[in-house]
Amino acid sequence: MQMRKLGTNGFEVSAIGLGCMGMSHGYGPAKDEAEMIALLRAAVDLGITFFDTAEIYGPFANEILVGKGLAPVREKVVIATKFGFEVGPDGKQTGNLNSRPAHIREVAEASLKRMGIEAIDLFYQHRVDPDVPIEEVAGAVRELICAGKVRHFGLSEAGPNTIRRAHAVQPVAALQSEYSLWWREPETKVFPTLEDLGIGFVPFSPLGRGFLTGSIAAATTFDSSDFRSTLPRFAPESVRANQHLVERIRQIAREHRATPAQVALAWILAQRPWIVPIPGTTKLERLKENIKATALVLSPVDLAAIDSALAEVEVHGARYAERAERMIDP
Repeated sequence: MQMRKLGTNGFEVSAIGLGCMGMSHGYGPAKDEAEMIALLRAAVDLGITFFDTAEIYGPFANEILVGKGLAPVREKVVIATKFGFEVGPDGKQTGNLNSRPAHIREVAEASLKRMGIEAIDLFYQHRVDPDVPIEEVAGAVRELICAGKVRHFGLSEAGPNTIRRAHAVQPVAALQSEYSLWWREPETKVFPTLEDLGIGFVPFSPLGRGFLTGSIAAATTFDSSDFRSTLPRFAPESVRANQHLVERIRQIAREHRATPAQVALAWILAQRPWIVPIPGTTKLERLKENIKATALVLSPVDLAAIDSALAEVEVHGARYAERAERMIDP
C-alpha cells in the first residue's frame, strides 16, 4: 500500500482510507457485527491504516464497532471521528448542530470511552456551527490536544474563511469534504487555501455514494433507512439523466482494464499528493477492488481526456436535500 502525508503539518496514512459509516448507518440496516469486524481487520492486513467514523453514525454504534474491530491493531492505525451534532436523550439524531466547547469536550470523552482508545488521532468538526465562533471550536480542540486526548484537528465541509480562522488558533491537519468525478467544487473553493496552509484533504463519497461504480440504475430502489432515498441526485429521473456520466467512466475503465470505481479513485489520487479518499464498503471484494486503484496510474493524457469528457456532462439533481445543504459552510 502506498502512503501519503495529509498536508505539511499532518501525518502519514495509507493512500486510500476506509469510510466506516455504511457498516452501521446511512445505507440501509446495520450489517452483521462479526462480518464488519472481520472486514476492518482484513483492511489492515491489506495495508489500510486510515479509518473514518463519527459519533452520529448509529448514533454511537459505528464508533463502538470501529473501536472493537481495530483494538488488536490499534498501534498500526489512524482513527478519525467527529463532533458537532446533537444526539437526543432517546439516542437518536436531532439534526441540530452543537459545537459549543463544553459539548466538544463531552463528545471527546464519550468517543474515547466507546472506542476504547487513549487518544483520538483526528477529531473533525462534522459541520460548521454558525452559532459558535470557529475560534472557540479550535480553542476547545487545542485544549484536548494539549491534554493528550486528541492528536490532530480537522474540519468538514468548511469554507476558506473558516479554515483560515480555525488554523490561526489550532493548525488544521485535514479538511474532509465531498469530492468526486461528479462533485468538483472543492477544486476552486478550497484547494488553494489547503495548498497555501499545508492542509491535507480527505474526500468522502469519492465514488458518488456508489453511483460512479455503475451499480445504480433508474429502477434501483433504496431501503427507507438508506439516506440516498432522500437525495435529489438519486431520484429516478436524476439517475436516468446521469447514466451518461457512468458510461464515459466505463469507457475509460475498459481502456485501462480497470473498473469504473478504480478509475474514479485513481483520478482523485492524481489530483494532489495530499489527498486521501475514504471510500466506504461492507464487502471484501469491493475493498480489494478499491485498494487496487492505487496501482492505476493515469497519465496527463488520460487526465486531460477525463476532464474533456466531464466538461461535456451536466450532472442532474442536487446532492443534498435543502436542509442538509444549508449546513454547508460557504
